[in-house]
Parts: sequence; structure tokens; C-alpha cells
Amino acid sequence: MKIKKNRIKKVFRLDGRSKTKSFLLIFTASVLLFMTACGGASGKGTSKTGEITILAAASLTDVCNELKEVYEKEHPGVSLAFSFGSSGALQTQIEEGAPCDIFFSAALKQMDALKEEKLMDDDSIINLLENKIVMVVPRGSESGIASFEDAAKDKVKIIGLGEPESVPAGQYAEQVFTSLGILDEVKAKANYGQDVRTVLTWVEEDAVDCGVVYATDAYTSDKVQIAAEAPEGSCDKVIYPAGIVAASGNKEISSEFLEFLKGDEAMKIFEDYGFTAVD
Repeated sequence: MKIKKNRIKKVFRLDGRSKTKSFLLIFTASVLLFMTACGGASGKGTSKTGEITILAAASLTDVCNELKEVYEKEHPGVSLAFSFGSSGALQTQIEEGAPCDIFFSAALKQMDALKEEKLMDDDSIINLLENKIVMVVPRGSESGIASFEDAAKDKVKIIGLGEPESVPAGQYAEQVFTSLGILDEVKAKANYGQDVRTVLTWVEEDAVDCGVVYATDAYTSDKVQIAAEAPEGSCDKVIYPAGIVAASGNKEISSEFLEFLKGDEAMKIFEDYGFTAVD
């Protein structure tokens, strides 16, 4: 009987160890799962999913397409849907209630108008980039066009400009020609495009003698060359603001994307396309 008792006790001790070991394994696994869940809910472990729509100026087309590729690779649960056009046309879309999350304008004028109408989240707006206004001619052109003043001379028969009512590049161009005292002469020769990329295409196809675009547009094409930069002080600074639309239904993801745009990685890409950070 004594031996039998010892055997029973020994078996019980083994079963106790087994139960303790199982409990520890389950407890450890639960803690790890909890920590993982917490990590996924905040901080760098954030893993949000969804799509945001960005209305962006036409001059941002190339750089934004690259930024989209980079951002979506780093944030596999997020999709960026870009729609490009003149800043004025995009402003109108927002005013008419088009569903979107972020507005990325080529000028302060359109952003300020939307801000006044309470259609933007004021605190989200950032002046992100700066650009330059340039006159371009078809590559290899022998027209002799070398300055903005030349636009009023006989060597220019047709000049491509953005529609000043809705295209910031067209508005800047009018400021330049006004400061030079030749706006009326230039307007008599002007062919107006719906956005700055239309003007660039006209110059590429030699459909106009010259055109006024952004420096960054000129850098994207091997079919044009810069004839001149706008004279210093002849127009407002070309500032690109970005901000979250008040009616956005994806403000958290939109805010994270704006933070990305301000960061070093995105700014390096912007600089590769000829943009500079606002001082």
C-alpha cells in the first residue's frame, strides 16, 4: 500500500507541472497578442486602411504619381486616388461638393478662397512648395526668343498661356507682363489653355512660338527648353499649399499623408522634380 501511495503522489506531481507549463504558455501567448494589438492601434505600428482622394494641380502630375507609388508601398492598406487639373477648376469642384479629402493647389489664391468659405480645415493647411515661372520654346528653336519682353515683339506670333481665370500659371504670367507694361500686346497674341500641361504640349508640338509654364513642367520634357525666367519681383511667389477638405470622411489618413508630404523622403522627391521647400 505504501508503494502504491508513492506512485499516486508521483503521478500527481507530474500532472501539476504539465498544467503549470500549459498555463504559462497560454498566458505568454495572450500577452504577446495583446501587445501586438496595441502596437497596431497607435504609433509607428499603425496599420490603417482606406482610400483618400487628392485634387492636385496639373503641374504636380509627375511628382505625385511617384509619391503615390512610394507611399502605397510603405502603407499597403492605403490607396491614393489623384485627380489633376487647374487649381481654379479643382476649387470649383470642391465648392460644388465633389467628394475629396485633400486639395493641393498651385497658388494661394484658390486655397484662401476655400478657406474663407469654410470648406477647408484651417489648421491642416501648409505652404509646402515653391516653384518658378518660366518662358519655354520648342527645343532647337531659332526664333531668338530670350526674354519675357520678347513676347511683345514681332518674333512672337502666338504665345501659349494658361487661362488666367482658373490657371495659376496664367495668373502669374499676367502679373509678369503687367509689370513689364506689355500685357495688352501679349493678350492679342495669346492662345489660352485649360491648364499648364496643355500649354506645355502646345510648345512641345511647335503649335505656338513660346509658352509660359512652371520650371518644373519644363524639366519634365525633352521637347522644350527654357528661354527665360520671370524677372525677379515681377509676380507673386509661386507657393503650393495643401490641406484637408472640411467635408473629408478620411481625415486621419489624410493627416498622415500630409505629414508624409512634409517629411524628408517626400521633399527629396519634390526636389528631384525641381520644386523647393518653402522657407
